[in-house]
Formats: sequence, C-alpha cells, structure tokens
Amino acid sequence: MPVSRSPRWAYGALAWLILFTASHVVLVLVAGDDPTGDGPWGRRAYLIFNVVLIVMSTVGAAVVAATVRPWARQLPRWLILIPLWFGSILLVLRGVPGMVENVLMVTGNRRGGFVGAQDISTGEFWAGIGINTYFFLGAVLLVAATVSHTRRSSKSRRDGPSDRSE
Repeated sequence: MPVSRSPRWAYGALAWLILFTASHVVLVLVAGDDPTGDGPWGRRAYLIFNVVLIVMSTVGAAVVAATVRPWARQLPRWLILIPLWFGSILLVLRGVPGMVENVLMVTGNRRGGFVGAQDISTGEFWAGIGINTYFFLGAVLLVAATVSHTRRSSKSRRDGPSDRSE
C-alpha cells in the first residue's frame, strides 16, 4: 500500500504508541524484585529509562494525534514535523536492524541474534522475533504517518486550509 495523503497511517501509529506507552507503564508498576534480570543497571536506572520512554511515547502520541485533529491546525508546521521525523528516525534505527536480526535468527545464522547466546530457549527465540517485528511495525507506521502528514500539510499550505481528518 503506497503512502498517500490518507490520515489512516496516523491512527495506526497512534495505536502503536498507545500500546508501547501502556506496556512500559506496566513494566514500571510491576517491576518485580529484579527488573534488570541481573543486568548491569540498578533499579533506579531501569525506572528512569522506562519513564523517559513513557514521556517520549506520550509526546509522540500527542504529536501523531495532532496530524489528524482540527485543534492542531493553528500550530506551526515545523512543531509537528520535527518530532515526527525524530521519532521516525529512532524507530527506523531500532526496527530495521531488528528485522535483520530476525532474518539471521530464523535462518539459523545467529540463533541468539546479534549479541545473544546461540543456545537460547524457544521462548527467548520467539520473544526476540516478536519484539523486533513490533518495533519494525512501529517504524513502518510512524514513517508512513510522517510522510503522509508532510504531503498533506504541504498541500494545504499551497491550497489553503483544508480538513486534516479526511
């Protein structure tokens, strides 16, 4: 499906961001005794990391919602586009290597991914596949929403105000 001026991409990206935010809220609220899994971080770093992700994804959700809502029409174009492109770049940097890792894992070239052990369990294998696919989907949705909004906002700038929620 080619990226068009349709706002549907924004609704998909918004759903992805809401799910991402909710999952990290759950991770903070039900962290358990050792949320780092014996990792090098302490509990405080784990909480700070997740709170930063929650704030970033909440702001991202508001920005994505602004691309299709009438209340955002008076906002400067750059105020919406800069965070959209920033978020898109972050998700591409996480999502695309994740899909490459999926290919390596599924083909058996690196069963544990880029840095994982080769003797991972079936559950760890499928969790890695699922998480990488989830981030790749987020990248596709946010990039498409960003391109769609860029096209719609440049057209409305040339042609005058129009309804963004077509």
